[in-house]
Amino acid sequence: MHTNFEVNLPCAGGIKNTPLVSVIILNYNGSRWLGRCLGSLRKQTIFDKLEILVADNASPDGSVAVAEELMKGWDKGRVIQHGANLGYCEGNNRAAKQARGTYLFFLNNDTWLEDSCLERLISTVQEMGAQAGTPLMLNYEDSSIQSSGGAGYDIFGLMSLESPSDLRREIFVVGGCSYLIERQLFEKVGGFDPVFYMYADEYDLSWRVWISGAVAILDTQAKLHHRGAAAVNPTGGDKILETRTSDTKRYYTNRNCLLLLLKSCQHILLITVPLQALLLLFEAVIALMIFRRWTFVKRAYLDAFLSCWKLRNHIAAERRRIRGFRRRSDSVKPMG
Repeated sequence: MHTNFEVNLPCAGGIKNTPLVSVIILNYNGSRWLGRCLGSLRKQTIFDKLEILVADNASPDGSVAVAEELMKGWDKGRVIQHGANLGYCEGNNRAAKQARGTYLFFLNNDTWLEDSCLERLISTVQEMGAQAGTPLMLNYEDSSIQSSGGAGYDIFGLMSLESPSDLRREIFVVGGCSYLIERQLFEKVGGFDPVFYMYADEYDLSWRVWISGAVAILDTQAKLHHRGAAAVNPTGGDKILETRTSDTKRYYTNRNCLLLLLKSCQHILLITVPLQALLLLFEAVIALMIFRRWTFVKRAYLDAFLSCWKLRNHIAAERRRIRGFRRRSDSVKPMG
């Protein structure tokens, strides 16, 4: 297949078979999605440079057997069985420790890649001198845009999104379902924070990538299709037919958005913390008035605040650790 771009395979200690990219697919009860996901990886134009790791969080749906059958005969494809549901962050961290690639590509199981996706993305990362990146995220069943990365944070500590106006550009937040990052950088900034467990973890990692002085990019010509919320909202099959939440999902989302601000903001930008807290309190009052469910509000909002307080020692330790590799002030990145 002829392409107008090329990937430079860096020398990796003279080991001929060292993969360029380790694709890490964290899986929990995703057997129905693995066929199309792994099938699209097999069709990648740089498949021979890939290592495929399916890291399973003790799925009871037979995912391990499905993945092993789909990857039968792949020299650099294997299943890692964690033996327990470690959550998104720790599950990916443990798999990353076993990866051998120059780059890590964290990929959701409810995705499929267009054939040249990884070759284009790696080529653009190398050409732009970046250390992290993501393809353009399209809906699973069509080519309508689902997400194109985050531009930064507004004064309330909420993510500002951009429309993909350029073919490729620097971004602030890399999409969590398709996160490419140099392995050395991932290790330098500490990987995913296991305390987050799930939700907003890519925001936290991306902010630390920015702080370290590294560059993340979006390439809109590298395309990936994502279903989204497959584990928590299976209604509709390949298409989400309803938007719904739960007290646990809201708890992790609310708490983790506060945590990443508490960990990474410095100086005047710390004002985003009380502003977001006030916004969440207002949302909690509205939720109580509408749903009249005290247990939901307590779990989703009050427990989130309480957890942040209990994690104050972790927050302080993380702030000290982040200062050790900080190369950028937050004020360098426009807010919103």
